[in-house]
Amino acid sequence: MNAIDVAVPNESMFMSSVLSAGPIGQIDFQLSTLDYVAFFGYFLGLCLIGYFAGRKQGETSADYFLAGRSLPWYVVGASYIAANISTEHFIGLIGAAVIYGICVATGEWSTVIAFTFLIWLFIPYLLTSKVYTAPEFLEKRFNKQMRFIFAAVTLLVNIVAFMGPVIYGGALVLVELFGFDKVTAVVVIGIASGVWAIWGGLRSVALMDLLTITVMVLGGLSVTFLGLSHLGDGQGVLAGARKMIEVNAGNVPWAHQWIQDATPNILQGADADTTYDRLLVLQPLNHYSNPWTHWVFSFFYIGLWYTVINQHMIQKVLAAKDMYHARMGMVFASYLKLLLPFIVVIPGLIFFAMKPNFLQEGSFGDQSDAANATYILMIKQLVPTFLTGVLLAALFGAIQSTVCSVLNSTSTIFTLDFYKMFFRKDATEREEVIVGRIAGAVILGISIIVGVLLATVTKVNLFIWIQALYVFFAPPFSATFLLGSLWRRVSGTDALIASICTFLFALMLKVLEFKDSLLGWANLPDWVALPSWMIPFANQGMICWAFCMILCATLALVTPNPDSIDDDLTFRWKNLKLSGGLGDHWYSSVTLWWAVCVVLMIGLVLTFSIVL
Repeated sequence: MNAIDVAVPNESMFMSSVLSAGPIGQIDFQLSTLDYVAFFGYFLGLCLIGYFAGRKQGETSADYFLAGRSLPWYVVGASYIAANISTEHFIGLIGAAVIYGICVATGEWSTVIAFTFLIWLFIPYLLTSKVYTAPEFLEKRFNKQMRFIFAAVTLLVNIVAFMGPVIYGGALVLVELFGFDKVTAVVVIGIASGVWAIWGGLRSVALMDLLTITVMVLGGLSVTFLGLSHLGDGQGVLAGARKMIEVNAGNVPWAHQWIQDATPNILQGADADTTYDRLLVLQPLNHYSNPWTHWVFSFFYIGLWYTVINQHMIQKVLAAKDMYHARMGMVFASYLKLLLPFIVVIPGLIFFAMKPNFLQEGSFGDQSDAANATYILMIKQLVPTFLTGVLLAALFGAIQSTVCSVLNSTSTIFTLDFYKMFFRKDATEREEVIVGRIAGAVILGISIIVGVLLATVTKVNLFIWIQALYVFFAPPFSATFLLGSLWRRVSGTDALIASICTFLFALMLKVLEFKDSLLGWANLPDWVALPSWMIPFANQGMICWAFCMILCATLALVTPNPDSIDDDLTFRWKNLKLSGGLGDHWYSSVTLWWAVCVVLMIGLVLTFSIVL
């Protein structure tokens, strides 16, 4: 078959197996002895690392919650990204790429912009404050009420938007591998993933992440390579890449027809003459999941929260040896972010080019749900023995890493921002560690319950579910943190009122979005509705962030100035030491490697926006 010929070889046993596969729950998956050796060998290695790392830690709060502030840059960066990648990527994001195309890479590549602000502004700012948790910092800058509401929301988000969905996603895969029922699978995944975070604290988590990210990257790239090689039909990876582009561009009848049919579901309010472009990074304003505003403004309404004040991410930075290791760690994380779409997005484009049957059947929602099976199907059909075990281990390693990181950070917040603040202000450091472990076990149990509910009650795309929750909770804190960092006049009361009002405003937008199902009884006129460009949750996040910024600034102007604020808690350029911790040699220069990364990011965006 010609390399760019898009006809599907119906006689091929491989393709008939792939194309007839439906959603998760219908995959016949068999593992060989070598696969089991690779799978359990990987987890044995993780267990040994977690155990011995936990034994070496001290019994102080800094040791348990921040690894004694001793992490080198490569561990900081690896652990940061490993905590970020989980089933919402391998299951949800690859599935989303099958449906939406390359634009879902926006969330990965645009993160380099957020990391830039973190490297150059917020790392010096946060390290100077010497805090353990983000809520603790907010109390210093604002007041106890702001610390409490942020800590409470963080606990809720960590359980509902992080651990619960991640455990559920891992359970879906476990059902296929070993035939577990969903509830049992959720319980097994939850316990197996969280035990080392409870035992060893952040040191165990970070060192386990180093192994996890290595296996994850190498294994994930192998799936992409094997997929392109298969599409090339013996003519090489480049031929496979050309075919992938041809099909995703809609240059063949079946793909063109599917794109035409799917366009109204992807572009809100699109007219009949509009055709969706699957190979475009910067999508129109009415794109359901990734409008261009997400790329341009996402740092402000979600990136700032996720990268700077999200405890389970920023905890790795706070645990760095010094400012150089914190900064270089985030530069390393930036390169990993550039690489991620080749692991968790391109496979979706490859699978689309294989013309899976589920794209020809059922509703758009059914197709989106079925696409969650993409990664498992590709492993099953493309990957040889032993490597299959390694890749499945990488998938479960991603689950373990995220659960461990979120669990450790959540127990940190509970211990230091609730227990010590409200119950035992004079608690010893050893007592804090014990409470942290108990809290971790309880939080893990609640997260498992959430995972069970997702497995038995709801039917969701993991990636869309998590992203939608992010943009609901993040904007108020992103706005107040940024404004409070830049402007001394913002008081704790201003920030608190603005945050609460923004949550109510966001809730109102959601009610209007689903007014037909929620308020159908009220017979509201047609004009009481959101315009099509406000339906995408990314645009709602942007609007909520702007609403909070304007309200908070207005309150600051009409209320009395706050009491004296420490210079370390607002930007004072002379105090930030922006030129410190940049490396002693050209080859270790933070500036050089950051600049190269930004150039590469711009090149990737231009390639998928103009060249292809």
